[in-house]
Amino acid sequence: MRRYQNIISLLVFIILIGLSFNSLQNPFVMNHIETFSFVDVSKTESSLYKEIQDKSKVYNEKPDDAYIDKVWKKTPGRNGVTIDIEKSYEQMKEDGDFDESLLAYKEIPPNVSLNDLSAAPIYRGHPKKEMAAFLINVSWGTEYIPDILTVLKEKNIKATFFIEGKWAKENAEHVQMIYEEGHVIGNHAYSHPDMARLSNQDILDEINQTNDVIEAIIEEEPTWFAPPSGSFSDHVVDIADNLNMETILWTVDTIDWKNPSTSVMINRVMDKIHPGATILMHPTASIANGLGPLIEEIESEGYELGTIENLLSEKR
Repeated sequence: MRRYQNIISLLVFIILIGLSFNSLQNPFVMNHIETFSFVDVSKTESSLYKEIQDKSKVYNEKPDDAYIDKVWKKTPGRNGVTIDIEKSYEQMKEDGDFDESLLAYKEIPPNVSLNDLSAAPIYRGHPKKEMAAFLINVSWGTEYIPDILTVLKEKNIKATFFIEGKWAKENAEHVQMIYEEGHVIGNHAYSHPDMARLSNQDILDEINQTNDVIEAIIEEEPTWFAPPSGSFSDHVVDIADNLNMETILWTVDTIDWKNPSTSVMINRVMDKIHPGATILMHPTASIANGLGPLIEEIESEGYELGTIENLLSEKR
């Protein structure tokens, strides 16, 4: 009996071995033909995929490194761009035709960033970046702060407020209000001195004292420094740099402290607006009344408005 069982087991084994050499009947690959018949043509072989590959070269752009300009000093770099071929193909394959509006991009960072450069003041963003930033220096004009914040909120614009330490100490609730609205807060020295005429110790004290006051209010230490009246020296820039702070100047001045009419103030800005512009202003009646129309004018020219951090970032 056992002999017959062994013979039967051997026959079953031989049959299975035979079937394994016949892929059409192999039970382990019984769906082979069906699966193969439903495999799509490889996307890399499709004419659309190849078209995207060929045309992508036109849209690629190399990144720009940060550099120190002879006039504008420390200048941020800008990311390059390359086409994300895989994602672009996925977005176009349904229609099957090349569509420029469906191209997907990837940004490529530069090799040299602002942090790699030696100490120098910053006047502007990248000269090809279609963006501008409001720099609002605050050491007086408290009564106009609420109106300015209201307009910025209505227009969904974030600005950078450079705040004097002494003013911050006396108006902590306003500093907190500015911060809670999502604006960037920078350092505008403690007592609005002529920084270029101060000793190194006094420069350090003016910046540190202001940082201490602001940090006590918003629990965040400023990383941007705007010297009062734009007065600075190499010592000022170096000391700020040693504190891991960038010294910020401007390229467009509203001259709002002279109380110009709204139209004069707006025209003054629009005559000088440019990619990467930094626009200096203060909490004045001219700004409180004209900020809304000014924002509309700037945006109508195709510029985005943001904080100094956004303006100086390498993002396109």
